[in-house]
Amino acid sequence: MTRAQLDKKPDEVAAMFDRTARRYDLVNDVISLGQVRLWRKAVARAVDAGPGELVLDLGAGTGTSTESFTELGARAIASDFSLGMLQVGVRRRGGNGLTGGGIPFIAGDALRLPFADGVFDAVTISVALRNVHDTGQALREMLRVTRPGGRLVVLEFSHVTAPSLDRVYREYLMRLLPKVARVFGSNDDSYEYLAESIRDWPDQRTLARTIQDAGWQRVAWRNLTCGIVAVHRGFKPPVSKE
Repeated sequence: MTRAQLDKKPDEVAAMFDRTARRYDLVNDVISLGQVRLWRKAVARAVDAGPGELVLDLGAGTGTSTESFTELGARAIASDFSLGMLQVGVRRRGGNGLTGGGIPFIAGDALRLPFADGVFDAVTISVALRNVHDTGQALREMLRVTRPGGRLVVLEFSHVTAPSLDRVYREYLMRLLPKVARVFGSNDDSYEYLAESIRDWPDQRTLARTIQDAGWQRVAWRNLTCGIVAVHRGFKPPVSKE
């Protein structure tokens, strides 16, 4: 098997990202035409983490997204199930072991997070929820490790809102995206999977219902780049005073 399939077996998906780790950030910047940087800033604004708060950046890869929170004075943990991605992130920051640039890098499965209950002020996952075998279970695990009243922010590829643009976008996804990845020396198999997983992913409203069904409240979303991605936000219910 050369790449992960849409049944998203964890070992296959992790191995796929291990292979593409070294050039992952570069290729993402290229194939998104630089939009990924704007998306990252939008997530940081939605998380709105400040000094003294602790953020879990799940599916953090090399930790580029995690820096968006530490730059605002928050503490943040980068967690991913791809050891290759985490290792690249640590090395880039001149670190060793489990820490790079003051950011802890911790291997973790979204379905069985290695953290205690209620320890994070915010949990976020960017363009990685699609790669999890059981979306609902992952969202419930995120709820478990978030403190009462804490928040969830999900950035994920979604459904384009303009039909004319949607046709062009889908053509780009299925035909051009793997070729662009190949030009920049990345593992083009992983970008074939990426294109297929985006095409297979539910729309904004359906994901919002899934987040709500997992126990999050006040769920809302905002489209970015005409709905190519959407930022979903929710809150963990506060502790009952009864």
